[in-house]
Amino acid sequence: MPVQTYRPDQAWREALEFGSRLARSAEALGRIRDEDVDVGSTPKTEVMRVEKVTLSRYTPLEGVEVKTGPVLIVYGLVGRYTMADLQEDRSLVRNLLGRGVDLYVVEWGNPTRADQFLSLEDYIDWFLDDCVERIRDEAGVDKVTLLGICEGGTFSTLYAARHAEKVQNLILTITPIDFHADMDDPEAAHGFLNVWTRNLENRDIGRLIEAFGNLPGEIMASVFQMLTPVRNLTKYNIDLLDIAGDDKKLMNFLRMEKWLADRPHHPGAAARQWLIDLYKENRLVKGTFELGGEAVDLRRLTMPILNVYALQDHIIPPPCAMALGPLVGTNDYTELALPGGHVGVYVSSKSQGIVGDTVFDWLIGRQ
Repeated sequence: MPVQTYRPDQAWREALEFGSRLARSAEALGRIRDEDVDVGSTPKTEVMRVEKVTLSRYTPLEGVEVKTGPVLIVYGLVGRYTMADLQEDRSLVRNLLGRGVDLYVVEWGNPTRADQFLSLEDYIDWFLDDCVERIRDEAGVDKVTLLGICEGGTFSTLYAARHAEKVQNLILTITPIDFHADMDDPEAAHGFLNVWTRNLENRDIGRLIEAFGNLPGEIMASVFQMLTPVRNLTKYNIDLLDIAGDDKKLMNFLRMEKWLADRPHHPGAAARQWLIDLYKENRLVKGTFELGGEAVDLRRLTMPILNVYALQDHIIPPPCAMALGPLVGTNDYTELALPGGHVGVYVSSKSQGIVGDTVFDWLIGRQ
């Protein structure tokens, strides 16, 4: 086998090229201000505010007729809803507005230590119910469609099971239902978050939350980074250098980083329920998870359901989302499997069109 020689002049050329790319990257980053990196920029109007929680309605796009009933986007407490509206050309929000969907969104705000005793009951039976009631009054309808994302999908599922009379349709995206189903997932790279949580002792979770009052957003951000360690080692040097000469790609990169860094604190009582009752003890599918002193029965989900999941999702493995189907009380149950990972459902240009079309067509068929 011939031995490939490495010439000094080649090494010098590569070093000069690397230095040039590094300089371009530094120059590009130096002229971008934080306010230039806009996320969640689609116009909306505040409809209601309860403590730190805000309900807003998105402004319909000019020239687009509203063709559906009200749809409420529900994100979780571990991140921001802006993932669904990260950039103008890759925004699920804009895609749905462009098809004539009447969209609302609930924002949970920035919980502080004063909110440490807020539980999932508070967020689901109080805050979320207030939002649904306000939309019913404003839109003049009896029922509202919920579009839940990740943890917000679990919130939406819990709400719909407890208040089925107020829910027209239930749309879930990358939503965990069976928190132990990853044990049967043949893909070894899936479910690290589940494994990590299951291996925590309940007393350690309690100590962590007691120390801070809440589950700090910085800790959750660190956990998510540890799920893809190699990716996090290379994206700030190799990836960043590769896109430094392309302003559009650079802005998209920075928008994603801004979203990743914006992790609110998770109120303590709700975090205990999320980590122990659901992640560790898997009570939802066992029928032993309680809200307001009553077990949540998934058979009460009698409304039409659309369940969207990602085939390469390492955070919410497909089996964890697909587990919902056999547990519900409706025959109108549809699944949509998408290629790609957890975030790709919202930022992939290909997935954007598929999700937008599917959600709109599915809603129109159930008007």
